[in-house]
Amino acid sequence: MSGGVFAIVLAAGAGRRFGGGKQLAPLGGRPLLEHALLAAAGAPVDGVVVTLGAGADAVVAAVDLHGARPVVVADWEEGIAASLRAGLEAIGAEAEAAAILLGDQPGVDPATIARVIEAWRASEVPAARAVHAGRPGHPVVVARSLFPRLLELRGDRGAGALLGRVEVAEVECGPRVVLDVDRPGDLPG
Repeated sequence: MSGGVFAIVLAAGAGRRFGGGKQLAPLGGRPLLEHALLAAAGAPVDGVVVTLGAGADAVVAAVDLHGARPVVVADWEEGIAASLRAGLEAIGAEAEAAAILLGDQPGVDPATIARVIEAWRASEVPAARAVHAGRPGHPVVVARSLFPRLLELRGDRGAGALLGRVEVAEVECGPRVVLDVDRPGDLPG
């Protein structure tokens, strides 16, 4: 993969607060993870990877990946940094940028992803992110120039650990970009 913007859907965690198996939780007739994959597939990106760890074989067997390439994160138990590193390595150093999404955010749609990508392209800053009422959310778009710093992250720290130290274009996208599913009660009704 080279050039362009590639989506990385982070979905390698065990979903402990959820009680496990969060990626497969039913929502609207499909597994939770599939909602994020559908959004990424419909967005103006040049490819999609999905990072998997806990229960990876079960996820691949049960979820329509909609063209996303699965990447199994061997050290997924480390936290989100391991998942992010695996995703960045999978899209390659030649990618122009990465659009980072969370596999447990079913409300993010292709138009939202497109808005954040366009804001990043229109700005002269290395990153853009969806926000709601000043609260940071996802997707987050990061330029290739930030990849080396993201690859240095460890533990349960994602791109947000870096975004507080660089210029970021913020895009108001409504409440769906800050809502994720951590517990069964968080699933939209």
